[in-house]
Amino acid sequence: MIRVLVVDDEALVRRGFTHILNAAEDIEVVAAVPGGQAVRTVRESCPDVVLLDIRMPDVDGLTVLADLRRMPDPPVVAMLTTFDTDEYVAAALRSGAAGFLLKDTDPEQLPYLVRALAEGGTVLSSKITRTVVDGYLDQGVHESAARLTARLTERERAVLVLMAEGLANTDIGQRLHLSTGTVKGHVSTLLGKLRVSSRVQAALIAERAGLLTPQQDGDTR
Repeated sequence: MIRVLVVDDEALVRRGFTHILNAAEDIEVVAAVPGGQAVRTVRESCPDVVLLDIRMPDVDGLTVLADLRRMPDPPVVAMLTTFDTDEYVAAALRSGAAGFLLKDTDPEQLPYLVRALAEGGTVLSSKITRTVVDGYLDQGVHESAARLTARLTERERAVLVLMAEGLANTDIGQRLHLSTGTVKGHVSTLLGKLRVSSRVQAALIAERAGLLTPQQDGDTR
């Protein structure tokens, strides 16, 4: 069972996400709270995935994200936003968010996206703008994406593409006929070569380098 915490300042959003996700047999929303209760609730309920509103009146979503990332065993965090041009999205990705979802994401896609997050994948709405991607990369990487990916071996590049498409290590191994341990080794090495610390950061570089093909809205990467 995947344990999910929904953090949003709007009660209607909390109720909507809770209703949709609880309808899935393998997902349980353990709590749905406003931002000020987020950190305490994470400590009490130990969710696997946190869906965190990026803008809240009582506490900034980036502040909550930073607090959660400092925990010894932090949950996976994906940011919720109303606008794909939200200026805070790039900052959230740099701070370790596993991606972001627009609040108007197709309800049928939500359980699938939560499963991808729980399995170590990354989730990025395909509406992510070039401004957001460029803003993240320009501030976080000092070399061009193409130059960075050129450092990778052919196998590492294949792993990067599948990782950026949202596949977990086990699925990547099955696709490339590699053991999960070998995939983990490739992931660790390519993150070092790309000078990033998370899979979502690597996914953005892969997109900037032109390694990914256009996908449907609400895709996983």
